[in-house]
Amino acid sequence: MGTSVGSRAITIKQAILIAVVFEFLGAWLAGGEVTNTIRKGIIDPKLLQDDPQLLVYGMLSALLAAGTWLLIASMKGWPVSTTHSIVGAIVGFAVAGLGAATVDWSAVGTIAASWVVSPLLAGTVGFVLFKSIHHLVFEAQNPLAAAKRYLPAYVFLVGFVVAMVTMTKGLKHVGLTLSFAQSLILSVILGLVLMGIGYVMERRVIYVKTSEDHFGYANVERAFAVLMIFTACAMAFAHGSNDVANAVGPLAAIISVVQSGGEVGGAALVPWWVLVLGGGGIVVGLVTYGHKVIATVGTGITELTPSRGFAATLAAATTVVLASGTGLPISTTHTLVGAVLGVGLARGMTALNLRVIGTIAMSWLITLPAGAGLAILFFFMFKGMFG
Repeated sequence: MGTSVGSRAITIKQAILIAVVFEFLGAWLAGGEVTNTIRKGIIDPKLLQDDPQLLVYGMLSALLAAGTWLLIASMKGWPVSTTHSIVGAIVGFAVAGLGAATVDWSAVGTIAASWVVSPLLAGTVGFVLFKSIHHLVFEAQNPLAAAKRYLPAYVFLVGFVVAMVTMTKGLKHVGLTLSFAQSLILSVILGLVLMGIGYVMERRVIYVKTSEDHFGYANVERAFAVLMIFTACAMAFAHGSNDVANAVGPLAAIISVVQSGGEVGGAALVPWWVLVLGGGGIVVGLVTYGHKVIATVGTGITELTPSRGFAATLAAATTVVLASGTGLPISTTHTLVGAVLGVGLARGMTALNLRVIGTIAMSWLITLPAGAGLAILFFFMFKGMFG
């Protein structure tokens, strides 16, 4: 929501309302995949067959550690990653409780590599997208006429990417399992349909002429503001479906061990009430501390307008699709921050607030050790309390 609020396409209250609805829907409808009880395959569950209680303590401590760290970061307004907090916490408990040899370090390495890959990829896409908008629309002799000409193409892009995000991240949990190729064909069709709708709507828009706005830039930005809201809704849905799975993964592991009387399995189906719990948690977090992170992403990194915000959000959504297709575990947070950076960079280094970027980078680096350290602390606390 940061890009939508920062670009003044919507107010903070509208953003929270939109996010509450779409994050919850994403979490509830599309968050219930059969999650690996040992999140992301970091630990081999067979190693815990003799001591199922250690898995319960470990997963509880991972949840508590990630929750504590995310609460601290949100109060400070740092956009840190839920995925990486959980991963750090699970690594911490595994090393402390079972020994370093039990951790699949190659899986951890892949996740760590995605911290660099996802912001870079999103930043590059954002840079290219914004440059194309600038060249095709804002540098044209008549920007308003150019916007009318090229906007349907951007509507197609939005429709295509949004459909891909939803299909690759979401629908398999509702019972619709589509291959990447099927998702691709359906997304192209949906994009073309939306392009047609966008073209018809564009013809009906009444543009306002003012004496101060000689080039019609305000009207161009108004057109992009509509697209911006649409992409933001899709990102909220994708984020809800992705991040609730990270948060409830350890909980699903605990439930499966307790329900099976101590049997440690490789995978567990997440009960529907756990998804509602996760969705509810996302909503409460948004209403209480969400505005601080929204402010950092929306106004702290660089100044955003609807066209810049649109380029950043679409770049982030595109990266999420590419990652889902290739199976790379990425952080939605890192991706969006990278995209905003790319769009800012397209206007030159002076457009970026380097102090804020430095703080964000530091918070990212601290996330893994903070999650691990807290998890170790909680793990031994549970072990001491319950034996």
